Amino acid sequence: MASEEGSLRALESLMTEFFHSCTTNDRKREIEELLNSFAGQPGSWRHCLYFLSNSRNEYVMMYSLTVFENLVNKMWVGVASEDKAELRSCLPKLLLSQHALLPFFIRNKLCKVIVDIGRQDWPMFYHDFFSNTLQLVQSPSLAPLGLVLLKMTSEELVCPREDLSVARKEELKKLLLDQIPTVLNLLTGILETVWDKHSVTVTTPPPSPTSRESGILAGDSTPMVLEAESGALCLLALECLAHLFSWIPLSSSITPSLLASIFHFARFGCQQPIKTKPLPTSNGDSAPGSLPANGGSGGHGRTGQMVGHTERARLGVMAMNCINELMCKNCVPVDFEEFLLRMFQQTFYLLQRLTNTHSHTNTHTIKSRLQELDESYVEKFTDFLRLFVSVHLRRIESNAQFPLVEFLALLFKYTFNQANHEGYLACLDIWSIFLDYLTTKIRSRLADSDSVINRYKDALVLLLREVLNRIQFRINQSQLEELDDETLDDDQQTEWQRYLRQSLEVVARVMELLPSQTFSVLFPVLQEDLDIYLGLQQFIVRSGTSRRLNITAEADCRKLHCALRDLSSLLQAVGRLAEFFTGDVFTARFNDALAIVQRLVEVSCYGSQISLYDVEMAVPSVLKPDLIDVHAQSLAALQAYSHWLAQFCGEVQRQQDQTQFVDLITSSMAATTPLINAKVPEKLLLSACHLLVSMATTVRPVFLVSLPAVQNIFNLITENHNHRLPQEGHVLVCRALSNMLLLPWPSLPEAEQQWQSRSSNHSRLLSSLTQQYRLLPRPPSHHPNSKAVIQQTLCVLKDLVDSISGEATKSRQICYHSLQESVQVTLALFPHFIQQPDVTDEMLSFFLTLFQALRVQMGVAFTEQIIQTFLSMFTREQLAVSILQEGSSGSKVVQKFLKILQVVVQEPGQTFKPLLPSILSLCLDQVYPIVSERSCPDVKAEMFELLFQILHQNWRFFFKSSVLSSVQRTGAEELMENQAQFIAAMQAFGQSFLQPDIHIFKQNLSYLEVLNTKHKLYHRKLFRNAMLFHFINVLLQVLLHKSHDLLQDDITLALYNMAAVDFPAFYSSFLPEFLNGCQGLDPHQRTTLARNFTPERDLPSFSQGVYRIVNDLRFYRLCNGSLPPGTLKL
Repeated sequence: MASEEGSLRALESLMTEFFHSCTTNDRKREIEELLNSFAGQPGSWRHCLYFLSNSRNEYVMMYSLTVFENLVNKMWVGVASEDKAELRSCLPKLLLSQHALLPFFIRNKLCKVIVDIGRQDWPMFYHDFFSNTLQLVQSPSLAPLGLVLLKMTSEELVCPREDLSVARKEELKKLLLDQIPTVLNLLTGILETVWDKHSVTVTTPPPSPTSRESGILAGDSTPMVLEAESGALCLLALECLAHLFSWIPLSSSITPSLLASIFHFARFGCQQPIKTKPLPTSNGDSAPGSLPANGGSGGHGRTGQMVGHTERARLGVMAMNCINELMCKNCVPVDFEEFLLRMFQQTFYLLQRLTNTHSHTNTHTIKSRLQELDESYVEKFTDFLRLFVSVHLRRIESNAQFPLVEFLALLFKYTFNQANHEGYLACLDIWSIFLDYLTTKIRSRLADSDSVINRYKDALVLLLREVLNRIQFRINQSQLEELDDETLDDDQQTEWQRYLRQSLEVVARVMELLPSQTFSVLFPVLQEDLDIYLGLQQFIVRSGTSRRLNITAEADCRKLHCALRDLSSLLQAVGRLAEFFTGDVFTARFNDALAIVQRLVEVSCYGSQISLYDVEMAVPSVLKPDLIDVHAQSLAALQAYSHWLAQFCGEVQRQQDQTQFVDLITSSMAATTPLINAKVPEKLLLSACHLLVSMATTVRPVFLVSLPAVQNIFNLITENHNHRLPQEGHVLVCRALSNMLLLPWPSLPEAEQQWQSRSSNHSRLLSSLTQQYRLLPRPPSHHPNSKAVIQQTLCVLKDLVDSISGEATKSRQICYHSLQESVQVTLALFPHFIQQPDVTDEMLSFFLTLFQALRVQMGVAFTEQIIQTFLSMFTREQLAVSILQEGSSGSKVVQKFLKILQVVVQEPGQTFKPLLPSILSLCLDQVYPIVSERSCPDVKAEMFELLFQILHQNWRFFFKSSVLSSVQRTGAEELMENQAQFIAAMQAFGQSFLQPDIHIFKQNLSYLEVLNTKHKLYHRKLFRNAMLFHFINVLLQVLLHKSHDLLQDDITLALYNMAAVDFPAFYSSFLPEFLNGCQGLDPHQRTTLARNFTPERDLPSFSQGVYRIVNDLRFYRLCNGSLPPGTLKL
């Protein structure tokens, strides 16, 4: 005893020293080694049992429990049976005697160790483990402790880690499921008892939501006060339920009374704060699920102390958590429809409470009510509503007892009274899900679609009006000004843009259902702001050469700011709705669309004529960006109608009367072309450029190129090199001009396309654009301007080629004819810039686009010349220099080169087959040795894709026999060529599975699967005999080491497809061989593992077998590693 006392004092001293701020790291390492050495000694747990019983030092207690935890989870198999029995007896006694004195985290750790023992030994050796826990739950003074143990049991026994065999995991889950009715009964009893004890009035079930009486809320029986002990107990019970609901199936054990009890506590979240003292927390524990350290028994917590608003709200949050766990379950038995209805009636009641303003307890507005509620509760409730609408609405909608329209009315109130923007957007998501559901339903029930629409019509129009109000500054300025419009998120949009986009998506969904109503709601609002904008001209005062906007009063400036912001948003809304005027409904909605487009053309022309961005004004920092944005959005909205204009263009060509159409296009160009100027703000310039591109590419009017306004742009681009546009604008304008000359005019026969004149004009255009580039000296001078000329010119040429890549042959022929000289120049310049990766990158990007779009036009001979030039330039040394600058432009150059080769090897026919050997050699002999032992993920990904494409597109380069001959010559020798390269490629793929890069692993596994699906790779004799079992072995080892667990399903599927080549050989030959090669197993365990992998041939059974053998093999290794040295294994 004295020695144990001394050991305890020494341990306390060591632990205090370890955690002291003055202790050095070296000393900490020494202490750590000492402690680990002590913990590893046989029988050290006995000392720890003494330490735990006799020390109040938290460090010592935590260390002792860690020793127990390690013993149970890693060495339990090797512990003597009498020692196990002693631990099963001592630790629960220790918990019962000391739980009231232990800090909560020590108590929880001790509970965890006891549950871990139960996980290993219940019910065979620890038969009273679960019954003891249930007894604690039923004991008034020890119920909190019982609930902590119960929740841990659910957590640790249902989702155990690697320390159990699959059979044991399945047994534990079945044992627990058998206990679930009893457990749920006990938890229901706890909740009901507390509720009945504290209810002020007689509790009645919530009335049917079909009753319209507001009186149901006045006689509410929710307790306004709750004793602290009762609150803590119920919180633990609800936490238990939430975890149980996450894994148990829906069954009759979840009774109406349990459901009613949970919903009773969900009401706590709806309560307004009342002035009571908050529940004090013990041991600094403020986490959800805290309870008094004494476990709820007498001593520290005074009876009668009341739960504060925060704790009541926490009860509400946890109750909603339970409900949401049930709502997540999409698999609902047929006899549970009634259960769902009951849940939704209870929800309806809660929603009425949240959105009620006539309660006798307050005269709050709904918004201030929601503001005062706990934010987590509102989030959980919104989650519930989303689950209801997305998962269960289809089940409940047709039920006459559920008043869906009234539910939507309450959801409407809830949505538009949210306390913050995030809550509002989350509710808009719910409406989007509902509108999608409605659209799908109408499409599937065309016969009675009108009756479905009419049922919801009023609600949808109301929703539309309110969403439009919410995006308008003149109605909602203070809230909208809070939104950040500068910082970009991961989706490259600001907070304001996300808010506006989500709102406009709801408007668009309503438009799809109610087109005419949406149009009639939106257009008057737009007109109101347009009138203000179009009336600004009268306020412009001229003085000499300058112009000034004569609006200076603060109120007027604010009003103008709001009107301009709103006009910008509404123009975006009008643009978003463009898709609803094209296609089959073009004729029916023609007049509405024409009115919109004419208005947009008018607004754009007005903006360009009076150029408000050039006018002086009172608050330029606010109003100038607003004016620029409105002008830019009017052009963007007009661009959105380019598909409608294209359809209009086709219609008028058939009708011969083109006046209206010609006027629209002419006016659009008159509005657009003045803005294509280096002095115009860039945002506006780019909007004009994009509109010009859409006119040239999508609408394609025959007369577009002959318009004076467009001719001016041709002159600007080809003649005026001094006032060059910003690069992005310049590229867009060049694309538009090129497309006007290259793209065929719709609805015109080939003879009327004027290809000859258009071809010569295109040659002149490109000749002018590339003049400086073609005249560069060779070798190029080191003048910095020469690099800029190369990069700018190639950027334009690449864009031009890319824009016609999917077009007709004639367009591509003319394009290549105009480009030919520039391509030759680029190839000649390439060797001079091989040491300048930024320039080489631009050149290879251009060649890649050329190969993708114009390889047929370039011809075989020239293509070969280009590839041979590249192959000669990219020597092993050059590749090494480029690749090793990871992430640099050098690495990108190699990636682009590999991409070009991918395009070449995918070309069908025999055209580029002579290049295959040199491409394979580059891949396997030059690139692969450099990247194989380094990370280089980007180059590796491209190299493996190239290897895959060589194999996939050129299979007969390796396997000569046709499908027919292989069928006829069963068992005959396969004719194979280039065997060495094939083996090297397969070895490269196999090697990649031994490396940590998960993206390369996933990519390459999918490539092998495609090769097997398309070409029967796994069945080929060479693969089957020499490689198949090696690949299976590697993939199984990967599963064993858990290094790529995210790809578990993909790996298992590949294993199945490989094993399926020869199932008998897999089970009788490979499996025993694999198990014999596995270290850390005894013969009996190997036999058991092989026997448990039943020789099934279907995928689900095989997958289960793989999961079982991998799990159990790890388990056996853990067990064998925990046995004391010299243990005799029978």
